[in-house]
Amino acid sequence: MSPDTHCPRLFYALWPDAATRAALAAWQARLDGKPVRADKLHLTLAFLGQRPASELPALRDLLEQLPARAMPLLFDHAGHFAQQALIWAALAQPSPALLDLRAACMQALAQQGLAPRFEHDRFTPHVTLARQAPPPADQDCAPVAWQANELVLVESLKSSGDYRILASRKLI
Repeated sequence: MSPDTHCPRLFYALWPDAATRAALAAWQARLDGKPVRADKLHLTLAFLGQRPASELPALRDLLEQLPARAMPLLFDHAGHFAQQALIWAALAQPSPALLDLRAACMQALAQQGLAPRFEHDRFTPHVTLARQAPPPADQDCAPVAWQANELVLVESLKSSGDYRILASRKLI
């Protein structure tokens, strides 16, 4: 099998620490729908889709080159994507640092010829909490403060639905 026969499904994400996962799980307990497993909670920075395995070294290098700093994020309400039936933890005000990191990531991908093929025009930073979910009845949840300090390149394993971190970078 040649290296490009395997085309992993990839994304860049901010990966929460255990305390943030626990706080988000407390929100999940109050929601209808199918909760996302706590070990899969994350904030997608850029969904790359299926990519040839030959691109992995460049994608790992790009992760290391991003001008990223740790940033505070405050999730203060639940949102709902009706078309996908998803409930998500939302930020009232996405931090400029988060928006700058997203822009730098997309620009670096484009400069390397690795831009996502199907990227949304609008970036809605969120953490998906539940799938197959109606709109949340009660959006009064205790705010979740997250000091985001880990940026990762993740493979979504279609066979099991699990995630595998391929590369990780601590943000300082």
